[in-house]
Amino acid sequence: MGSLNKMNFIIRLSALCLRKSKMQQRHQSSRRPAVPLGSRILTDPSKVFEHNMWDHMQWSQEEEENAKEKAAENSLVKVQWEDQDIYEREASKYWNEFYKTHKNNFFKDRNWLFLEFPEILPEKRREELKTEERSSEHTKTNSTNVFSHKNEMFEEGEKYWEKNYGGGSTSVQGYVYNKNQAKSLTDDSQGKNCGEELDRLESFPGSDATYRILEVGCGAGNSVFPILKVLCNTPGTFLYCCDFASGAVELVKSHSSYNSAWCSAFVHDVCDDALPYPFPDEILDVILLVFVLSTIHPDRMQGVVNRLAKLLKPGGMLLFRDYGRYDRAQLRFKKGHCLSENFYVRGDGTRVYFFTKAKPTQMLVPYLQIH
Repeated sequence: MGSLNKMNFIIRLSALCLRKSKMQQRHQSSRRPAVPLGSRILTDPSKVFEHNMWDHMQWSQEEEENAKEKAAENSLVKVQWEDQDIYEREASKYWNEFYKTHKNNFFKDRNWLFLEFPEILPEKRREELKTEERSSEHTKTNSTNVFSHKNEMFEEGEKYWEKNYGGGSTSVQGYVYNKNQAKSLTDDSQGKNCGEELDRLESFPGSDATYRILEVGCGAGNSVFPILKVLCNTPGTFLYCCDFASGAVELVKSHSSYNSAWCSAFVHDVCDDALPYPFPDEILDVILLVFVLSTIHPDRMQGVVNRLAKLLKPGGMLLFRDYGRYDRAQLRFKKGHCLSENFYVRGDGTRVYFFTKAKPTQMLVPYLQIH
């Protein structure tokens, strides 16, 4: 909200960038990004109905107060504790039902990822893509129409999402440095057999890669396959992706573009600290969290971030995007769907939390140097 701008952050359109020291400046362009989400800036009021959502719209004080009142009103009646416990314990069941019903037809592929988060890729590949982009732009006489097909591609999915799950989101990009994970395997305080542990880790999927990415909450692969399309031309890279809904992981593995040479999809509950990952700590360059933390109980979010931080190399990045506070989806909830403050359950049993930008920042601060 307004107080956020007083902190020493770097703002890039819809993205709040938490920048770690020694990281290179993010590429800045003289034009607005062409990505459909995150670049819809309303400059002509007569075109207000061209899209069903706009970025960077500043609310008046009256509008903000009305939103607060609506959120307070639909939060008056809380879901019974017994039911809340069921939604927590059986969260994976509800998401499995979701993917059983919708399969991979609900969300559109996130082809905007590399424009919103170019940091996903190794620096050399980023430079190659920028060169390709500039070359492509040079041959176009009307840049407005270059990405028109992308807008059309997103329109149907956005309308369905807007109706059932809402539009608008807080968009945050974070550089996460894990300062507290300098211990080697030989320092294991629990006295494990380090020789056996090292033998196991040497054969993990992607062990030969030099640049590794993990997407948490991969769903049916709407981020996975746009990423793989680029990674297959980027030697030395590997993508891990996980979801706690086994049905979602099966959809990823059964996709025609899935290739175990470039990707490893696995079932994993990030809320369970005791569950091992199929790779050792401190090997990941990037972790992608897109509309994932919002599905997790607020009391468990910090623990999830803490565990994920252990997976990152020093200087690694955690890229985050999720729902913003007072999203229309939040304001449309009826009484009796509120679990706790800004945390709701949908009619299908899946849950959603609505963030301020301060919330993820607070969770990441222990791992960041912000300047």
